[in-house]
Amino acid sequence: MTITEYDPAALARLGTVLGVWAHPDDETYLCGGLMMAAVAAGSRVVCVTATRGEAGSMDHDRWPPEQLADVRTLELAVALDTFGVTEHHWLDYPDGGCAAVDAEDAVRRIAELIVEVAPDTILTFAPDGMTGHADHIAVCEWTTEAARRTGRSDRLHYATVTPTEWAQQEATFFEHGISMGGQPDVTAPADCSILVTLPVDLCARKDTAIRAQVSQTEMLIQAVGEETFAMFIATETFRLARQA
Repeated sequence: MTITEYDPAALARLGTVLGVWAHPDDETYLCGGLMMAAVAAGSRVVCVTATRGEAGSMDHDRWPPEQLADVRTLELAVALDTFGVTEHHWLDYPDGGCAAVDAEDAVRRIAELIVEVAPDTILTFAPDGMTGHADHIAVCEWTTEAARRTGRSDRLHYATVTPTEWAQQEATFFEHGISMGGQPDVTAPADCSILVTLPVDLCARKDTAIRAQVSQTEMLIQAVGEETFAMFIATETFRLARQA
């Protein structure tokens, strides 16, 4: 399956979608539009989040670390409601501690979900974790192994960016002194399995969902500006894991 433009008929081929992510907001940034498109097509969409994101406070006065898990739990609920996604699972592993989790336990739990959901499309991080975050990398490893064990490796897609996308992001991050922790997986457009620029209406809904996760997104939007941020969230890009 290769989807290179926003086409509802083509996106309906995503079928049942299972996304496996590390923290609340990962799903919104990387596949919010795809989830909306799948829901609109009448497909089942299931989201899995490994941690509550309790270690991700951007402002300890506004979001004390001891309260952040509850804050981000509510923020994610609002975002998923915006997308029309009604099925969500927490793995409840520690934020920042996924690399130390019993990998066999994590793989087993994700594999059980894969068997139950029977997804046509599985979405997760590429092996670099997009930002080099250890939690992202661990989630990729767990999901990749779970897909292999359940015979669904051919349905697994890794989040990536095109060279043009990365050049724009890198320049913006450098200009504003923002460190993302590492370079993401970069894939030529011809090698992408999904490369979709969202239409204005879906982009607006995605923007609403992202802003609902204010504890994580407010400072970034302020740093890069509204126009640049809108450009960042407009495109969602994946490659087949088997191309790794």
